[in-house]
Order: sequence, then C-alpha cells, then structure tokens
Amino acid sequence: MIFKGVATALATPLKEDLTIDYEAYEKLLAYQVENKVDGLVVCGTTAEAAAMDKKEKLDLINFTIEKVGGRLPIIVGTGSNNTKEAAEFSKEVSEIDGVDALLVVTPYYNKANREGLYRHFASIAEKSTKPIILYNVPSRTGVNIDPELVAELSKIENIVGIKDATGDLHYTIKVKSLVDEDFAIYSGNDDLMVPLLSVGGSGVISVLSNILPKETSEMVHDYLEGCEKEAGISQVKYINLIEALFNEVNPVPVKEALRLIGISDNYMRLPLSPASSETTGLLEDELKKLGVL
Repeated sequence: MIFKGVATALATPLKEDLTIDYEAYEKLLAYQVENKVDGLVVCGTTAEAAAMDKKEKLDLINFTIEKVGGRLPIIVGTGSNNTKEAAEFSKEVSEIDGVDALLVVTPYYNKANREGLYRHFASIAEKSTKPIILYNVPSRTGVNIDPELVAELSKIENIVGIKDATGDLHYTIKVKSLVDEDFAIYSGNDDLMVPLLSVGGSGVISVLSNILPKETSEMVHDYLEGCEKEAGISQVKYINLIEALFNEVNPVPVKEALRLIGISDNYMRLPLSPASSETTGLLEDELKKLGVL
C-alpha cells in the first residue's frame, strides 16, 4: 500500500505573472510535513495540472522530491484523455527516482466504452514501473469506471488502488466487495472521509488538508486507530468548511483559502479565475469559527 491515512492533493501557488511560485510552494510543502500528513499528490486536479506544460510538471515534481523526498510518499498525476501521451508521460515520470506512485484519471471527454477504458489503463500500466492508483471522478470526466471493471483492472500487478471521487458509498461498497483486501480505496471526497473508512477505505486524497493538514490527519487516524466516534465528530465539525472549499470548482476556493491563511496568493490560470466574493466570505467565516483566522 502506498500510504494509509491522508495524502494532500497539493495546490500549485502561482505568481501574478502566472509562473509557479516556488517560494510559496515550499512553504506549503513544509506546512504539510510539519503537520504529519502521510503523502503528497503533485500535478493532480487541485494542482491545475491541466493548465501546465510538460516541463512545468517535471520541474514541479523534481522540486517536490528535492524538498521532501524520502520523508513522505510522492504520488504524481500523469493521466490524460490521450492514451499514448499518458502512457509515455507515465513511463517518464515513473523513472524519476523519488516518485512513489502515479495517479491516473479516467480519460475525460472521449467517453470511452468499457473495453476502451480497460485498454487505456492497461496500456499505461504496461509502460509504468511504479504502482498506479486509478482516479475515478465522473462528475469532472463524464466517465465512470464500473466496479466490475475496477476489479478487472486490480488484477494488473501494478494497479494497486483507486481514488474514489464518485461521492457514492454504494459504489465504494461494491468495489470493496470485488477487489482483494490489499487493494487500497481512498476517498476523493472530503465530506465522505469517515463514511468511506467505515466500509474498508484506506484513507483520503484530500483538498481540505491543504488548509488543515493536522486536523485532517488526526480525523483519519482516529478512525484507523479505533476512535471511530471522535473521527465522526471531526467529520461533522469540518463539514461547513469542506462545503465552502467546494462552493466553486476545485481548486478555486482552496487557493483563496491558502491566501487567507498566508501560504500563497490566489492567482489562477485561465480558464479558471479567482474565487467570488461569496466564496471568500464563506471561507473567512468558517476559518474564523475554527480559530484558523
């Protein structure tokens, strides 16, 4: 298993000229390490990877390894809707010393059928020398990996888990019933962390932990260590902040939240734009209630 607990889906701070702000990014990395998360996801959805070129992605990956490599597992998003491109990039990234696993999203827009999906992931797995975590997020991609297909893909040696961002616990339970015990299921929804753990999940790939790494980690580890009631109380405690972090499409609100807590600015690359005043107000209110501001 790549990690058990919380891996932060890292945002990518940008400067006003929209280049990567490595000073702020280093601050974000240090904040995660100091607060004992269990892994880091680089170049995922929250990172605005879709608006980065290949060189920027590789530079960001190598910078992350330089600063925190060996202390936390580093998982890199390498998926796209172009199978050949995703397979080649996955091969290149998996050969980087310090990368521990790949996160591969379902191919968006093309709306592949079941056979196409299987062959897409199998082609990427064949090229990669690192473990792969599938990423199923149908609300963003328009494509769902059905539970039976997850089970088929789990038989491929280096496909070792799934980030389940369906928001559907029935789906999670069905997947769990079909895969081997050592196949990891990670929540991709911060509002369902504890419920997903209750049906056999291994942890979460979290947006919330950009802002509250210590609290998110404590919640998940409370559950994993047998303190289920305390974990449930925390899930309820943070629900309003979680809702504020998804008041607009991710990563718009989390970048505003990072600005509010003094980690980075909230510059974004088009087609995304900074958070609305409504979102800012919601985030300020919840962060004040929690004593973060």
